[in-house]
Amino acid sequence: MELLKIADRDLLYPIIQGGMGVGISLFSLAGHVAGNGGMGIISSAQIGFREKDFDVNPIGANLRAIKTELDKARDLAKRIFENHFKPSLKSPKLLEKLKNYAPFIGFNIMVATNKYSEYVVEAVKAGADIIISGAGLPVDLPELVDRGMEKSGNSKRTCVAPIVSGRKSAKVILKMWERKYKTTADAVVIEGPLAGGHLGFSYEDLHKLGADIHPSVNYKRSEYDVEIKEIIEEVRLYEDKFGKKIPVFVAGGIYDKSDIEHVKSLGADGVQMGTRFVTTYECDAPDEYKQTYINASEDDIIITKSPVGMPGRAIRNDFIDRLSKGSIPIRHCHNCLSTSICDRKTIPYCITDALCSAANSDEGHALLFCGSNAYRATKLEHVSDIIKELTDR
Repeated sequence: MELLKIADRDLLYPIIQGGMGVGISLFSLAGHVAGNGGMGIISSAQIGFREKDFDVNPIGANLRAIKTELDKARDLAKRIFENHFKPSLKSPKLLEKLKNYAPFIGFNIMVATNKYSEYVVEAVKAGADIIISGAGLPVDLPELVDRGMEKSGNSKRTCVAPIVSGRKSAKVILKMWERKYKTTADAVVIEGPLAGGHLGFSYEDLHKLGADIHPSVNYKRSEYDVEIKEIIEEVRLYEDKFGKKIPVFVAGGIYDKSDIEHVKSLGADGVQMGTRFVTTYECDAPDEYKQTYINASEDDIIITKSPVGMPGRAIRNDFIDRLSKGSIPIRHCHNCLSTSICDRKTIPYCITDALCSAANSDEGHALLFCGSNAYRATKLEHVSDIIKELTDR
């Protein structure tokens, strides 16, 4: 087995665990995935929501929690890797390859985040292996990583990976990074229309692709497969320009091994999976949140409108039914999004309140983001068993 090279780091299995906020992928899930050979990703979205001063100092609480969560994830991943994962391997050749292997852990940081630059710098200072960034164009990400590196004194540079949904956005980002910084991506994540949470597609595009209602039957996979191939083609141009491998990971609707094999047949190097890891014992989400996935039917999974006007995929519940009848009063602003994106005077509800409610088992006030395959979950699983299933280890 060959390790996948991402810049100067090795990844054993080409599986990224998607960053899910608020509070769904923190140190426990990221640590267990990384400890079992995948890439563990912590969501920075309101990461400090359990800090005592979160209501009065949300940004300070979040920035503080970045290092706390990463340190805990790193320690957990190392213990799992050395004490459980490696002893389970039977191949002397693979054990030799993993002699100097370090579990791979990073952050998902949304461009739309208020004080985005501070979050990136803090994650780099904390020692993140990678920053995956979408919900906007991360045009300044390389510069921000350099700024963080200067302040950290770390010897290894944090890798950068933009999230894109089409060739156009991939081209804009990679072209700008080449022109402004004489550099390129270390990896690219393609997030398709079957993903959970906020989606990088219009309502019209989701409908045209059959990704809005019953995508298991209506989704026109072959049409988006063309887009995936074109994005990969664009990325390969920059591989040639910079003389380096840029692994491409496909996200959205990835649930089992056949999904992985399909995107690899298109030229992808790996996958990013969020929904599949939610219903694990090790996921940071509360049991009530996990149970909503297990209880959900495909009819329960809908496209809803976020406060900032973007479509998002979630599980229908009383909260969403109440929204259909009118706005829900905002109790407190947590400064989560840029003011150019979120206008407190006009938004129908506070997304931080709704997502924090989900992470705090308050389903009556919760927005329950999920991917299109959430209804396929029937039980809780262990992260290690999922990765074994996906990799035939």
